[in-house]
Amino acid sequence: MHDGSESTENPGVMVRKRRKGIYILPNLFTLAALFGGFYSIVMAMNGRFDMAAVGVFCAMVLDSLDGRVARMTNTQSAFGEQMDSLSDMVSFGAAPALIAYEWSLRGLGRWGWIAAFVYCACAALRLARFNVNTSVVDKRYFQGLPSPAAAALVAGFIWLMTELGVRRGEDLWLTWNQVTWIMFAFTLYAGLTMVTNVPFYSFKDVQMKKSVPFAVIVLIALGIAVINIHPPIVMFGVFVVYGMSGYAVYAWRKAKGQHSSVISMSTDEPDERGLHR
Repeated sequence: MHDGSESTENPGVMVRKRRKGIYILPNLFTLAALFGGFYSIVMAMNGRFDMAAVGVFCAMVLDSLDGRVARMTNTQSAFGEQMDSLSDMVSFGAAPALIAYEWSLRGLGRWGWIAAFVYCACAALRLARFNVNTSVVDKRYFQGLPSPAAAALVAGFIWLMTELGVRRGEDLWLTWNQVTWIMFAFTLYAGLTMVTNVPFYSFKDVQMKKSVPFAVIVLIALGIAVINIHPPIVMFGVFVVYGMSGYAVYAWRKAKGQHSSVISMSTDEPDERGLHR
């Protein structure tokens, strides 16, 4: 018994239909990034907030690799794109919001869960906008703060405070109430910046296959050494600078009278032509 269809060129000859599959390698990285987000949520539920933050950063690294692996191996697919977006929503949308809420925002009552929800909702909106505007956005820049960087701001602050020994009910150089409101501010800042039109450099024009001067390798080695001095401080500092860099670029473009939007034209939904000023 055949499970194929009859050939139009040779009537009576049954041709087996080719089953559609998915590429394993890039999707393995995506699944690993998804596991990082899930692991973060589990660790937060168990009160291991330092490990929860580390899980988010691991998911960031894996998320940055899946796309590059797909392009290098020529295994891009629509399935992979959708899988990546769903993974990002968990790892960089739901996970940071839940970690922040469990760590300190819970103490603010309704204000705490509102801040966490705003962040989560903005992450979903940012990912949806990214998917529909892929063909019209300048590849050198992200439209709004990318969700992994936003997650790094939230998780990085928690990681840093945890490493410095700041805990609920213990007042050291900062009171817990002050820490909670700082977390509230970081969560809202990261969430709302994701849905702005502020341009953030994407590093997508950096060609990994091209040769570079020897000094670049030395600088990379120095960068790794600096990170190892104290990872929470260095990583959090890097993403704080990056999280503000978009506004600096936006202000510089406005001062120079240049086009401040990263979208050159848009006829697709959602219609954002009125936001390009």
